[in-house]
Amino acid sequence: MLSLPNILTLSRIAMIPLLAALLWWPGWEIGYLAAFALYSVMGVTDYFDGMLARQSGTVSKLGIFLDPIADKIMVASVILVLTAMGVLRGPYVGDAHVIAGMIILIREIAVSGLREFLGGLQVSVPVSKLAKWKTTCQIIALGSLILGQGMPWWNVEAGGIIHNVPHTVGLVTLWGAAILTLITGWDYLRVGLKHMD
Repeated sequence: MLSLPNILTLSRIAMIPLLAALLWWPGWEIGYLAAFALYSVMGVTDYFDGMLARQSGTVSKLGIFLDPIADKIMVASVILVLTAMGVLRGPYVGDAHVIAGMIILIREIAVSGLREFLGGLQVSVPVSKLAKWKTTCQIIALGSLILGQGMPWWNVEAGGIIHNVPHTVGLVTLWGAAILTLITGWDYLRVGLKHMD
């Protein structure tokens, strides 16, 4: 059934190709600002589709299936395009910031597989508070990295190095999300191992 929450989720999936297209040209400030606006709209729809479904009592199997997929596709698309465009690069460690993105992607794939395995055993794995913090860091990180490309003039000098403020916030929170990803991924894996022979 296509309820309003499900339409919002589907609209989020439909917006992903446009988001990726806007991110494709580093140096195109207007494109990145438009991408940031679109990314923000997608985040708002993510919040409201779940809230509306719970409030109206229209939580559906389709919504339960689509919502996490929409989130994962969006995150993976943004990380991959930003990596390809050289945005996951910064002071001190250069391109090694890509490792944080890779950790997040590996965890998303592994946890999806684990959830599928446990679903077959009718074992549910509830989302922990730490996992919600991970998601928050992830959302802030990717949004900040996009905004940094749209506002290349927003800089401060620290330690003799010019830092773009949103870009630096994005890299720091991306590593925060990666660390939380490892912790929550291990928590999910421990639950899964209990059900494996």
